[in-house]
Amino acid sequence: MKTRITATLGLVFLGLVSFPACRAAETHPKLDLKVDSSPLDATAAKSRPTSFADVVEPVQPAVVSVYSSKTVTQRARVPEIFRQFYGDGAFPDQSQKQEGLGSGVIVSKNGYILTNNHVVEEADELKVALNDGRELEAKLIGTDPKTDIAVIKIEADDLPFVTLADSDRLRVGDLVFAIGNPLGVGQTVTMGIVSATGRSNLGILAEQGGYENFIQTDAAINQGNSGGALIDGQGRLVGINSAILSSGGPRGGNIGIGFAIPVNLASSILTSLVETGSVQRGYLGVGSIKDLKPEEAEALGLKKEQRGVFVGDVPKDGPAAKAGIKRSDVITAINGQALATAAELRNMIAAKAPGTEVEVKLVREGKALTVKAKLGALSAAQAADEFIPGVTVKPLDAETRTKLGAPKDLEGIVISEVAEDSPFAKRLAPGMVVVEINRQPVTDPEQAQRLLRPGRNLLIVYIRGMFSPVAVSIK
Repeated sequence: MKTRITATLGLVFLGLVSFPACRAAETHPKLDLKVDSSPLDATAAKSRPTSFADVVEPVQPAVVSVYSSKTVTQRARVPEIFRQFYGDGAFPDQSQKQEGLGSGVIVSKNGYILTNNHVVEEADELKVALNDGRELEAKLIGTDPKTDIAVIKIEADDLPFVTLADSDRLRVGDLVFAIGNPLGVGQTVTMGIVSATGRSNLGILAEQGGYENFIQTDAAINQGNSGGALIDGQGRLVGINSAILSSGGPRGGNIGIGFAIPVNLASSILTSLVETGSVQRGYLGVGSIKDLKPEEAEALGLKKEQRGVFVGDVPKDGPAAKAGIKRSDVITAINGQALATAAELRNMIAAKAPGTEVEVKLVREGKALTVKAKLGALSAAQAADEFIPGVTVKPLDAETRTKLGAPKDLEGIVISEVAEDSPFAKRLAPGMVVVEINRQPVTDPEQAQRLLRPGRNLLIVYIRGMFSPVAVSIK
C-alpha cells in the first residue's frame, strides 16, 4: 500500500501491499481486443431501471483477484554488543514472506489481464483467482510505473473478457460501476457517477514523474480494489481503479473520491508491452509549454476565453519543427480533441505510439492553422528522471510548490534526490527548483535535457525564497 498525504487528506493506492517493476516477455504476440467506441446510450436512463444486474453480471466473471507474494530478508534484531562478541554469523538474517492483494481485469480471450503496477511490483509469485473458483499461476508481461499499469497473463480455456469503451467519450454524470475485491471480502460491485475527468497534478505518480490523467468517481472503492474494473452503464470497461483520497491516511476508507486510469491510456500501454516488450511513448517536440492565461491570450491576439497550450520552445529537427509549429504558437486541439492544459497535451501525446500522425490545431498571431505532425519516440534520455549524473528531478506541481513555500507562478523542475557520490552533491540539493538553464526558462525534465550542452552550463535555482546561479560542467 502506498500513501501520499496532502494536508489532512491522504492519496492511497488501493492494493493492500505494494511490491518495483519486473521484466517483460520475450515474445511479442499481436493483441485482439474487443472495442466498442460508440458513445454511451443516454436514452436508456429514461426507462428508470430498477436493477442493473443485466449490466454487471456479464462483466463480473472477467474481474479477478490478484495475489502477490514476495520474500523479504531482514537483519536479525539483536543488541549490537552481542554482534561484537559473537560476530554477524551467529545471527543469520531472517526471511519473511509478504503477501499482497489487488484486483485485475481480463481483457482478451487468451488471458491478458490489466492491473496496477503497485499491485505486482517486486512480486516473486503471482496468482489469479477467477470468479468461477479457479486459481491460476500468472506470468508478469511488463509494467509501467509512470502510469501505474501492469500486464499479467494466465493460461486457461474459456476465459471471460470485457469489452473496452472509448474513455475519451466519458462525460461528467455518466453512470459507472466499480468491481473488485476490496479488503479481501470477495468480489464487490458499487455504483456511482463520473465526478470528473482529466484529473492531474494529484501527486499520485509524482515520485515516478508519471502521467496523471485520472477519471474521478464517487463509486465506493477501497483498499484491494487496485487494478479492478470501472465499467459504464453498458458494461464496457472505461477505467482501471487505482487510488482513493482518504481522510484516514494509509488505513482510511472510501469518502467518495476515487481515481481510475482511463482505459484508452491503459490499453495503449497494454498493446505496447505485449507487442513490443516495452513502453513506447510518442514525442511531439515542443518545450516550455504552459497553460494559456486569459491576459496572455489577449496579448497574443486571441479571444480572452480562448483555451490552449502556449509553446515556448521548438527543438530543431523535432516532429513539431518539421510540421511547421513555431515558438509562441498556441496549440488548441490534437486530432479534434480540445485541450486546455500542458498536462493534457503531455498525456495525449505520450499515449500515442511513435510514428502516429496527429492533426494539430493551433493559433498563430490570431489566425487558426492546422498542421499534421508525425510523432517521434520519446527516447530513454528524454524520459529519464536523471537530469545530470546523480541528480534526479521531477516536474514542479502544485503539491510540491506548497511544500516548498514557493510562489504559485514559479515554473521549473524540482530536484528530488542527489546521490552522495554525485559530482554535483556539494552544489545541488533536494528541494532546489531549477528555473533556467543557460538563460532559457525550463518547465519539464525533457526540455531540461535538451537545454544542457557539453562543457559549462549556467543554472538558475530557486531555494528558500532566493534565486541563485549555479555553474555545472557536463562532459
